[in-house]
Amino acid sequence: MEKIPVVQEHTPTFAKDGKFHVRLTEGRFQNLRRLTTWPMIALFFGLVWVQIDGTPWLLFSFEQRRIILFGNALSWHDLPLLAGVMIAGACLLFFMAVAWGRVWCGFACPQSIWTWLFIRIEDFTEGRANKRNKQDKAGLTAELLLRRSAKHLLWWLLSLATAITFTGYFIPVRDIVDGFITLGLSPALWGWLLIMTALTYANAGLVREKICLHACPYSRFQGVMFDRDTRTVTYDAQRGEPRAAKRGKSSNSGDCVDCGICVQVCPTGIDIRNGLQAACIDCGACIDACDTVMDSIGKPAGLIRFASETELAHEAPRFLRPRLIGYGAAIVCASAAVLYGFTATSSLLVEIRRDRNALFIQLDEDTFCNLYHVKVESFSDSDPVINVAITGDHTYEVFGPAQLEMQESNATWVPYRICATDIESPRSELVFSFNGQTLTTSKATTFLVPARQ
Repeated sequence: MEKIPVVQEHTPTFAKDGKFHVRLTEGRFQNLRRLTTWPMIALFFGLVWVQIDGTPWLLFSFEQRRIILFGNALSWHDLPLLAGVMIAGACLLFFMAVAWGRVWCGFACPQSIWTWLFIRIEDFTEGRANKRNKQDKAGLTAELLLRRSAKHLLWWLLSLATAITFTGYFIPVRDIVDGFITLGLSPALWGWLLIMTALTYANAGLVREKICLHACPYSRFQGVMFDRDTRTVTYDAQRGEPRAAKRGKSSNSGDCVDCGICVQVCPTGIDIRNGLQAACIDCGACIDACDTVMDSIGKPAGLIRFASETELAHEAPRFLRPRLIGYGAAIVCASAAVLYGFTATSSLLVEIRRDRNALFIQLDEDTFCNLYHVKVESFSDSDPVINVAITGDHTYEVFGPAQLEMQESNATWVPYRICATDIESPRSELVFSFNGQTLTTSKATTFLVPARQ
């Protein structure tokens, strides 16, 4: 297979000291991006506040050792299910990359979403890109200082809201907000919020495109995943070259008027006309900008568009390829395994350990006792009390609590002494049964006595 050339630019040619201002544009791809990103933003900031009967709808609680996933309580033993979800998501990401390039980065990646939010704030406080460029050249003034102060203040407030919301998926967000207002948070939580706020501020406000180019691993292996049939943001050089300004166009000139708007609207500052590049996030901003220019000069749209090398070569494109079929099969298998796993989850987990100091205790010639340590973990608030019963091949006398208060004994080891008389077999089955109002489970173990001579 012919390798796709990847051009990588570290600094835009028009940038001053590595700094450039992104020009906002409108168009169908920017509208599509908003249709995908705004619901995701609303879900991120909104789901953390949803409660059902006083219980968060979505919470990964380290303190309670439970996962509340859309109202369903799971234990930490169910974490492999979340790993399965991540595997299915990764396969979907690879499937989309092979088919349509880095559309995840341009339309759904949190780094890109927050970068666009910060650019919007910058555009609102300091003005549009051309105005910001002029202000940089003119130097710092009192008005510019006030505008920049407002910009950074809004950046910090958005970063703080992001940090609190993200942390709210691990600690109830209402507790965080109450502690934040009353200054009652622990030093560790204060430090965590400060770090998360600073990272969000730096990533979306200061570093921006450098994350996509230098820190994101996806940009590094995208060139390996692409093939000739991958549809990605592409400049049609056959149609656009040779470039010429509108006033100097001749009959031999291409459609590109070399206006540079496609570069000015790019959030990573690349020139898509130089070919496929690692920093391109396939957001479609250059497509919308170029289509606007083409419409203004009476040329057909699509000089920059989502296209594959096969399409540019006027060959028939292929969608069903071995790599796509493989990723699709992996998505189906991983999703099926996760769905099956969710049907087999339990809200009541039990562990039983025998006492390691003695296999058995002999009280008299015919009476023997075994010592056990039992831990019961309930991941549901519907059964505050769990009843404990013992059944087996013989009649057993139980020394231990018949009921366990889940709020008090949850995830703690409770000792039990089980005694029996006149047992002939050295190994007998013994079953611990645990029953609540809605939860029930049982676990078998063995009862040991010395072998008869």
